[in-house]
Amino acid sequence: MKLNRNFSLLLIGQSLANIGDVFYIVSVISTIFVLTGSAIAASFVPFTIASSMFISSLLTPLLVEKLNLKWLLAGSQIAKTILLFILGFMLIGLTAANYYIIFLIIGLIAFFDGCANPIRQTLTPYYVKPEHLIQANGISETITQVIQAGMWFVGSSLLILMSSQQLIWLVGFLFVIASILLCLLESVNNHETTELKGKLEKIKEGWKTLSNTQVLRRIAWIEFLETIAATVWIAAILYVFVNDALNVDEKWWGFINGANFLGLILGSAYCIKYSSFVEKKIGTFIFVGSFASFLFTILFSLNSIPMISLLLSLCVGLFGQIKKIPQQTVIQTSVSKEQLSTVYTSLGAIGTGVFGVGSLVMGVLADLLGIRIVFVISGLLLAIVSTIAHKNKQLFVRNIMEQ
Repeated sequence: MKLNRNFSLLLIGQSLANIGDVFYIVSVISTIFVLTGSAIAASFVPFTIASSMFISSLLTPLLVEKLNLKWLLAGSQIAKTILLFILGFMLIGLTAANYYIIFLIIGLIAFFDGCANPIRQTLTPYYVKPEHLIQANGISETITQVIQAGMWFVGSSLLILMSSQQLIWLVGFLFVIASILLCLLESVNNHETTELKGKLEKIKEGWKTLSNTQVLRRIAWIEFLETIAATVWIAAILYVFVNDALNVDEKWWGFINGANFLGLILGSAYCIKYSSFVEKKIGTFIFVGSFASFLFTILFSLNSIPMISLLLSLCVGLFGQIKKIPQQTVIQTSVSKEQLSTVYTSLGAIGTGVFGVGSLVMGVLADLLGIRIVFVISGLLLAIVSTIAHKNKQLFVRNIMEQ
C-alpha cells in the first residue's frame, strides 16, 4: 500500500502529538512528585486525564455537527499547543503550595485531546481506499504502540538531561509541527445534511447508531468487556503480580509490559503483511484473537515462572492486536462516513469511562481476593468476548458502502 499525502500527514501529525503527550505527562508527573513527594498526588495526573477525556467524548458530537473534521482535529491540536505553553510558563513559579493549579491545565489539554483519536479513526476512511483500510489501520496501530512502548522510557531519560520545563518546551515544538501538518490536511465533507439537530439529540446520535446497528451493538459489548479485562494490565496491578505471584523484583514489571507491547507491534505487522488474507476472514480473526487472548490470560494467571510470563504476555498482546485491527475495519465500514465520528466518540466514552471505574474495581478485588484472581476474572471476561465473536462471525465483515 502506497501512503497518500493526506494519510501521511494525518499519521505524522498525530504521531508527533502522541509523542508530545507522553513527554508532557512524564514531565508533569515528575514535577508534582518532586514538589509534593506524594505518589497519590502524582497518580491524580492519569485520573484527571481519563476523566477529562471521558467528558470530551460525550460532548464532541456537538462540535462534529458544526465543524469540519479536519479543522476540528487541527483546532484541538492548536488549543493543546497554546495550553501547553501556558503550562510551561506556569512551571516557573510552581510550588508545593499552588501545584494543584496544574491539574486545571492538564484537564483542559486532555479535554481537547479527547476528540483527537476518534476523529483520526473517522478521517482514515476518507483518506484511504476501502481495500486498504486493514493495512492503514495496521500501520496506525504499529506506530501508536511503538510510541507507547518507547516514549515513556525516552521521556524519563530526557529528564536526566534537562529540566521538566525544558521538556515542556520540547513538547511545545512537537505540538507546533503537529498543528501545522494537521492544518495541511484536505478538508472533508462530513455533513450529510444541513439540518441542525438539538444538542441532546446530537449527543445521543452515536449511542442510537450503536444500538440500532446490529454489528456495532455487538462490538460495543465487546469493547465494554475487553476494557474491564484490560485493567489488570495497568502498572499498579501488574506490579503486585510480579512481586506476589512471580516473586521477582520490580524490573520484571518492565520486561512483562515490554513483552506485551512487542506482541501488539507483531500483531500489527502481521495484519499489514497479510492484509488480503485477514480481510477475507475478518470474523475468524476476531474470534481467534479473542479466544487466544482468553486462553493466554488464564495461563498467565496460573503461571509462576517469570520467563514463561514474558511469552504469555507477548501472546496476549499479539492476539489482542490481531483481533483489534480487523474489528476497526468492521466499524469503519458498517455505517456511513458521516456517522463515524459520533460512533467513535460513543465507543471512546465507553472505553474511558469503563476503564476508570474498572481500574478501581480490579484494584479492590486484588486486595480482597488475591492478585491471581483478578487475572482469572480478566480471562473469563475475554471468554465471554470470544463467545460473542463466535456467535456473530457472520456479522464481522468489511461492508462495501456507497459513500
